[in-house]
Amino acid sequence: MIASADLAELFQLSGPLSGRRIVVAMSGGVDSSVVAALAARSGAETIGITLQLYDSGPASGRKGACCAGDDIRDARAVADRLGIAHYVVDHESAFREEVVERFADEYLAGRTPIPCIRCNMGPKFTDLFAMARELGADCLATGHYVRRIMGPAGAELHRALDPARDQSYFLYGTTEAQLDYLRFPLGGLPKAEVRAIAEAEALRVAAKPDSQDICFVPDGDYARIVRSVRPEGGEPGEIVHAETGAVLGTHKGIIHYTVGQRRGLEIGGQAEPLYVTGLDAPARRVLVGPKRLLAVSAARISETNRIGPLPDLPLTAKVRSLAKPVPVTLEGPLGDGADSMIRFASPEYGVAPGQAAVLYAGDRVVGGGWIEATEPA
Repeated sequence: MIASADLAELFQLSGPLSGRRIVVAMSGGVDSSVVAALAARSGAETIGITLQLYDSGPASGRKGACCAGDDIRDARAVADRLGIAHYVVDHESAFREEVVERFADEYLAGRTPIPCIRCNMGPKFTDLFAMARELGADCLATGHYVRRIMGPAGAELHRALDPARDQSYFLYGTTEAQLDYLRFPLGGLPKAEVRAIAEAEALRVAAKPDSQDICFVPDGDYARIVRSVRPEGGEPGEIVHAETGAVLGTHKGIIHYTVGQRRGLEIGGQAEPLYVTGLDAPARRVLVGPKRLLAVSAARISETNRIGPLPDLPLTAKVRSLAKPVPVTLEGPLGDGADSMIRFASPEYGVAPGQAAVLYAGDRVVGGGWIEATEPA
């Protein structure tokens, strides 16, 4: 168990924590539950808040989701065990409008959306911040695996020490004002230690599986969710060779395809493997071609956010959550919603509009934006 003297350092609050108030965002999973346990053991007054974001049938009883059904009951049980206050706030309407419907619209537009980033930028952080401040909290703590490090110009966002758990890609939209108030106590801990703390505290979620995929897609069938929100997403169309223009087959809706996809095309008799190279949403066409057509040299990003000053260090970028950072150069401003260009030192594959490009200087998150368009290598 972490020593009490180290808890103040974890929450980065000066002075005795017995006079502090910490609000914890509790999703019902093991990570946020352990954060609540650490806050409670620190002596600070601890308040848990759970946003009910959806309640979509099977998802409400699925282990490994968040913010609905069994997960809310788990969060409440953990709060009871710790003896802390716990509030559940219904944000289902805002979540549907800002995240779920936008997710569907992005697929209809031929883009590859990342709803977890939209959720963090919208209902989660924005609304939780307002609640935590109304409650007079000294900080808002979450179970994200990232690190908040004080630098020469203020708080910085850094990758988690455990690269397998790092969630910095999903938090590039965090503003400097939010980062001043946020705390991430788990960023320097391995997952095994987090589960050990949960077991030591006898939390019912100690062995609960990690959340998987998109929280509001209980069975991984995102196309079904899109069709339920936007039925027109299932309209069929042509599969067309990107170079020759030849019609190679038909598809059952562009919502089933993303740039870089190879499986599920159901077209045979080709001289080389074919990949989805683009989506022509207005014409409902899926463009396919050889892998070399996926190579891009640059990407234009929009709605950019910057965290702290731009460094003198070389920059790297991640264009998918599981991708390795690759060397890039930045052209144009970064932050305040401006558009910018990033150029890859070597051709990058599978870069799709709708994804996020997140910029790093070493382990520090510099910022990022949404990929709007790419230039072929």
